Amino acid sequence: MPIFAVHYTYSAATVPDRDTHRPAHRAWLAGQLDAGNLLTSGPYPDGSGALILFRAEDAGALNALLAEDPFAREKLIDDVRVVEWLPVLGAFTS
Repeated sequence: MPIFAVHYTYSAATVPDRDTHRPAHRAWLAGQLDAGNLLTSGPYPDGSGALILFRAEDAGALNALLAEDPFAREKLIDDVRVVEWLPVLGAFTS
């Protein structure tokens, strides 16, 4: 199953609402981990966004999944970049 790198971009304007909705966002991520969809996730230290690695059948399935993220539902993500990624060495290789 393909791996996708998802880059979220945040703005300073959404900080208060992201703080409010972070528990729901992280619970959603934990559910994706339990379902086998999420490989890893975490914010960039400068607060500008986050990197999330997912497994999904295809980009369409991933986009449908991302739409369920509480941050997406609350419109707290300024930009989303999705790129299929092919690891050749390391923890995410088969």
